[in-house]
Amino acid sequence: MDDEKERGPGIIDAHQEMVRHIEQSAGRIRILSILTVGVAAVLSVSYLFQLVLPLTGTTTVTVNLAAPSNIAAELVVLALVLVWLYVGISDLRFSSRMRNEIRGARSKEKGIQDRIS
Repeated sequence: MDDEKERGPGIIDAHQEMVRHIEQSAGRIRILSILTVGVAAVLSVSYLFQLVLPLTGTTTVTVNLAAPSNIAAELVVLALVLVWLYVGISDLRFSSRMRNEIRGARSKEKGIQDRIS
């Protein structure tokens, strides 16, 4: 029983350190997710513009935009960009939920500490 009492503060400290690490990581994930969403959005608009450009009458710039191989390549890249955008948004939502959960846990933890004190 005495061993458990002696290990208790160490376990609490380790838990606090783990929660701090998760909070810091969640912040980094959030920043990376925001950057990913921004870059993916710019690329999506760029590729959509290239796909719509032939419909406006412009068919040749330096390359033939209406060439099936170019359109196929643009569609493949656009699909990859949209997947990238989806991953960025889902990571952003996950990190936001994680941050809210940690805030709630911190609030409950503070309430418990106030009741103990």
